[in-house]
Amino acid sequence: MAVGTAQPRLAIIGGGISGLVLAMALHDKGITSTIYEQASHFGEIGAGVAFGSNAIRAMHYCSPKVYEAFTAVATSNQLLPNKEGVQKWFDFVDGYHEDPAAPQGEKYMFNLQTANRGGCHRAHFLDELIKHAPKDTAQFGKRLDTITEDSDGTLKLRFHDGTIAEADVVIGCDGIKSKVRQLVFPNHPCAHALYTHKKAYRGLIPMDRAISLLGPTKAQNSHMHLGHGGHILTFPVAKGTLMNVVAFRQDDGDWPSDSKLTLPSSKEKVLEDYKDFNGTARKILEMLEPDLDVWGIFDTGTHPCPQFNDDKICLLGDAAHATAPHHGAGAGFCVEDCAVMSTLLSMARTKEDYAQAFACFSAQRKERTQWLVQSSRITGNMYDWMHPPTGSDAKKIEEELSWRAHTIWDVDTDGMIRSAREDMERRLNGVNGGMDRNGNGNGGVNGDGRQHGVAGVSGQSSL
Repeated sequence: MAVGTAQPRLAIIGGGISGLVLAMALHDKGITSTIYEQASHFGEIGAGVAFGSNAIRAMHYCSPKVYEAFTAVATSNQLLPNKEGVQKWFDFVDGYHEDPAAPQGEKYMFNLQTANRGGCHRAHFLDELIKHAPKDTAQFGKRLDTITEDSDGTLKLRFHDGTIAEADVVIGCDGIKSKVRQLVFPNHPCAHALYTHKKAYRGLIPMDRAISLLGPTKAQNSHMHLGHGGHILTFPVAKGTLMNVVAFRQDDGDWPSDSKLTLPSSKEKVLEDYKDFNGTARKILEMLEPDLDVWGIFDTGTHPCPQFNDDKICLLGDAAHATAPHHGAGAGFCVEDCAVMSTLLSMARTKEDYAQAFACFSAQRKERTQWLVQSSRITGNMYDWMHPPTGSDAKKIEEELSWRAHTIWDVDTDGMIRSAREDMERRLNGVNGGMDRNGNGNGGVNGDGRQHGVAGVSGQSSL
């Protein structure tokens, strides 16, 4: 910011991983923010989360404290012999057919290798982030209802508890069911993520129990058990004390709830869904608790956001580009987003420059992030042997998956940040290629005294 210029009041909606990482990244660059979280405290739903080498490099651009929080809880696979720093990402096995000649009856298919990756428990990572986050940065119990703009340009945030907050700019980090997305795009189908017709059962198994039933190699290293219409993945978390289990299943029906991503289910239902899988796959599922939840897999792939910004408001992470988890890269792309956003905002000289930064963010991040959403859909179908070009052919799956995975992991992070900085410099100097402050030639939807829309586009399978 220019000397003597007041820093804009920056509101972050959502206190999950992306909201906290962004607040930390901004704080390290001298920018204060306030997080408004609808829950009564910080918390993450879900169990295991993975970060690839791309995300780990982006952590360093955000803040050393983000990387420190990650390393405090991260668990990795065993390193490959004679390849320093190289790990298996997953071992892929046939989880459908019985093969008496194969170890534990599962035929080995292939593995992918990567460097510098790790998995952790979502809640554990969030707890570590909280230790390093700027103090007194969050307000809780703040469920956003509307955003309006006063004649002087001030944004008024009205919450469900009746309180009102003021801000100059807003960043929506409020996840797949983003309220901010609904307010920015009230009449666009991207307002609500849609059901991808896949569901997932999740569980955490004590590692000693997993080892006793699966052996140390299969329990302590990441495995993907592929099959017709479903797949099961396992990987170690919590410093190797737990084995994370996620069982995905194709579901041709509609998601039975209009408001909830998770619903109660049971191990009995899980075993019925995987009754045709092999003995090892069913053995993994037998270790789950009798009562558990089933998760609907939603994304914005059918109706992507036309842009991520609307003048003084911007979407980030799942709010901007909600993706299915089949690449294990959604959280990592949130970290990439935070690295780019914090870099751009650190270049702002005036309050007005924040809108330019948001337009630049949208232009820089839209192609890569929306590619991930589509690629994750294809990858999930490959794992379920439902992608016609690959079927159940191990070699074809490996070739297709390899280039997609390396597109994620091998991104030139330095070049990504450099490109964003150069674009922002052009915009600040008035050389923006004819683009307005909404990035792609699409005008904003707000104005003096006008309310950002609140009527979402809903449907039977939307959230």
